[in-house]
Amino acid sequence: MKAFMDKDFLLETETAKHLFHDYADAMPLVDYHCHISPKEIYENRRFNNLAEVWLGGKNPDGTYFGDHYKWRVMRSNGVPEDYITGDKPDYERFLKFVEALEMAIGNPMYHWTNLELHKFFGVEEPLTLANAKEVWDKCNDMLQHDPKMTVRGLIEQSNVAFIGTTDDPIDTLEWHEKIAADDSITVKVCPSYRPDKALNISKEGFAEYIGKLAASVGKTQLTSAQEVIDALIERLEFFASLGCRASDHGLDYIPFRCGTIEEANAAFCKVMKGECITTEEAEVYQTAVLMALGKAYHRLGIAMQIHYSCMRNANTRMFRKLGPDTGFDMIAQNTCGADIARMLAALDETGECPKTILYSLNPADNEQLGTLLGCFQSDEVPGKIQLGSAWWFNDTKSGMEDQMRALANLGLFGNFIGMLTDSRSFLSYARHDYFRRIMCNMVGNWVENGEYPNNDESLKKIVTGIAYNNAARYFGL
Repeated sequence: MKAFMDKDFLLETETAKHLFHDYADAMPLVDYHCHISPKEIYENRRFNNLAEVWLGGKNPDGTYFGDHYKWRVMRSNGVPEDYITGDKPDYERFLKFVEALEMAIGNPMYHWTNLELHKFFGVEEPLTLANAKEVWDKCNDMLQHDPKMTVRGLIEQSNVAFIGTTDDPIDTLEWHEKIAADDSITVKVCPSYRPDKALNISKEGFAEYIGKLAASVGKTQLTSAQEVIDALIERLEFFASLGCRASDHGLDYIPFRCGTIEEANAAFCKVMKGECITTEEAEVYQTAVLMALGKAYHRLGIAMQIHYSCMRNANTRMFRKLGPDTGFDMIAQNTCGADIARMLAALDETGECPKTILYSLNPADNEQLGTLLGCFQSDEVPGKIQLGSAWWFNDTKSGMEDQMRALANLGLFGNFIGMLTDSRSFLSYARHDYFRRIMCNMVGNWVENGEYPNNDESLKKIVTGIAYNNAARYFGL
């Protein structure tokens, strides 16, 4: 029987072990999409205990922070909400999580949690209720006193070279400016541009947000779709001045409905007056904004990330109670692949198609997206159009394998830009280790099955490329 989570965890062949230990493991990390706080990086936050760093809590503004993957595990074990997002004592919350974790066989959360304990705290034994107090005391002592266990210390331990945070166009980016001016911060931290609220014309809060966008560019109001576009591009150029390498669009689905700017303006004005618009009118507005931003991304060398096919806030009662991003989202089914292709084709027509990374939360879309990539590649950079890493509910062992297998079958796996954390936790860098082991195991199996030659030079280039080099090249690091 194989030992649990030993040094060869998930590595089934001698080739896989060689590729991971000798090549992939030592490479720096490029975490090009995450949700961690630049303020916490600059202030070098120190966490008090494991519950705080894992389970989070409530912000002063009433919103919640924490790892909603863990919250879902706890809810699935029947844990009362008071222990998840409530105000129960931290140690009791921790014990409720440990109790649920023991039931999580086959869930990546089991692996992620124990990897974090192993890599950052030196805890070799699996976390159980029997050793929970011992683990709690040891880890909390390290979090409170070990100089390596501050936010910056965790980043340095993880060998992170680049962090792309997720930032709204109206953000002042003051913390990014402070980070850039601080020579003691060795990791490169840059903002990523997330303009969803300016695109979600049919969602609650749109008009209020447009007022904030206007203020961010020194105006009292924006009176047309064209003025919204101009404001968004002005803010994008500010982001670019602080090293922005990527944008991100997290939309329910990607529309492409051609219309005139006058039609987009008309839809915008209706909404700003409190009137309802049709789906078709909304899509004309969204398409106009997406196209303008796509061209600006190309001009500025910024990659366009597109995340879609998530049904958010499925539990309306809990959404009303806790708000968004609290663990009540699910995979959706959309048929917008053809519209994504039409959008890229329209951008390509004028030579303004940006580097693009495509993620669907529905794994059934992997093959469709895998074939779409080959339609719009160019000599600007190898793998200009990317099939994004297995996203959210797909970043399981089998989900990562399925995504990589689809890419290998239909594109060039060797040009893949690899893993990201998409996380709000500074301990989540362990997920890069998880990904690299799975990736090296797949490559090792291909070699030992005689499906790829045992050419060490070529294999090193592939695995170090996917681990770091391809992303460094893609994002111009």
